[in-house]
This record gives sequence, C-alpha cells and structure tokens, in this order.
Amino acid sequence: MSDLKSSVQSQFDRVAANYRTSTVHAQGTEFGEMVRMAALRGDERVLDAGCGAGHTAMHFAPYVAQVVAMDFTPSMLGQVAQLAAEKGFANIETQLGDVEHLPFDDDHFDLIVSRYSAHHWPHPQQAVTEFRRVLKPGGQVLLADVVGFDDPTCDTFLNAVELLRDPSHVRDFTPSEWIAFFQKEGFAAEIAYEWRLFIDFPSWVERMATPPLHVDAIRSLLHGASSEIRAAMKIEGDDFWFRCAVVKSVIRDA
Repeated sequence: MSDLKSSVQSQFDRVAANYRTSTVHAQGTEFGEMVRMAALRGDERVLDAGCGAGHTAMHFAPYVAQVVAMDFTPSMLGQVAQLAAEKGFANIETQLGDVEHLPFDDDHFDLIVSRYSAHHWPHPQQAVTEFRRVLKPGGQVLLADVVGFDDPTCDTFLNAVELLRDPSHVRDFTPSEWIAFFQKEGFAAEIAYEWRLFIDFPSWVERMATPPLHVDAIRSLLHGASSEIRAAMKIEGDDFWFRCAVVKSVIRDA
C-alpha cells in the first residue's frame, strides 16, 4: 500500500463518524440531480465508489435493485451499515476496495456514482479505466466533486488550502481534466450540473480534526488572498465557497 493511501485510511479512520452526521455530506441539490439524470429503470446494480459514510448510496437505494457501497476505509463502511439500518435499506451492501483496483468482474454494474471522493484518488485515470471495465455496455458514471480552476493562481491556492486541511488530499481536478480522463477510456463526457458549496470554516476543519498549526496556516492564506482569488472562492473572513460539478459519462461504443 502506498504512503498516500495509508494516509487516507489513517485520516478517515479517526473521523468516520463525523461524516455520517455532516450536513454538508448528507444534504445537497446534487443528489436529486444525479438521480434524475441517471434515468433509472429500477433494476440497476449500482456502485458507489469511494462511498464515505454512504449518503449517495442512501439516495439511490430507493430507486434501484442494489447498491454496493465501496470504500478504502473500513470504519467508513461501518458508518454505511449503521446508516442503512437506520433508514431501513436492505439493498445496500458494503465492500472494502480501492477505486484503482476494483474487486469486481467485468460488466458487473449498470451505473457508478461517486461524490466528494475523487480528490483523494492518486491515479484518477486508472480509476476511470477500472470504471470502464466493470460497467456493462451502455453503462454510465456520475461523478460529483469539488473542481479546480483553469486559472493557475486560483487553482494552486485552492489545492494548497485543501492539502493543509487534509494531508490525504490529492487534487481538485478541473472539469476539463475530468472530461479528458473519461474520453480517453471511450466515454462521452460532459459537465451535467454545477453548484457552489458554502464552507463554514470551523466545522470544516473540525470534521477533519485538522491540527491547530494547519488551521492557522489556512487562515493566513485566506486572509492574505489576492482580490482575484477572493472573488473566485467568494472568501469572506474565514468562510468561502467551493466550486463543484457533476461529470456525466456514458460509454460511447454501446
């Protein structure tokens, strides 16, 4: 296991319960949009890749036959099981696994969903290659995440703040980067939905148990940000907004 992947497990093992109760992770307009754009029949087998505490799985479970909630961190899967029991969903199962080496046969799923996970993936192209392998002909991926900026100044600032808060962070990839990843593997890809996510600074750093030294460093960056960065991230005091998007990708050669 790489040092980076070990860091992901270590970070989220300690704070898994915070993500089950987090309003940011449990709520969002993107859930309804993702369910709508999936155009579900009701008999689908769905993979929630990098499921975290399982909120995306919970939103799809009422409309499909089965959801496999997969995560790299065992304690997160415990949160999924608890949440599914609380909500009475019997069609959600958990699976320990790595998005870059999926533990499933070829042509296994109709749909893959992922939300607020992909910025932890060290090799996103490999993950997309695996998505293509385990999807049935005509399958699709709905990937929702914080996205980066095409402007290098804003993009560097965003990812510096993210890394200080969470050392397991890899990158908030830009929309154009995600489209390129999917197109390389034979998907037709588009940005299907965009939104802004308000970040309440105290709860944001508390949820990840960010060390005080890093909290101070993030505040220093935010307070010293240029007017260009302040406008792009809507920085007000310690609070700011993330730019987010759903990338919809459908296998092109179905």
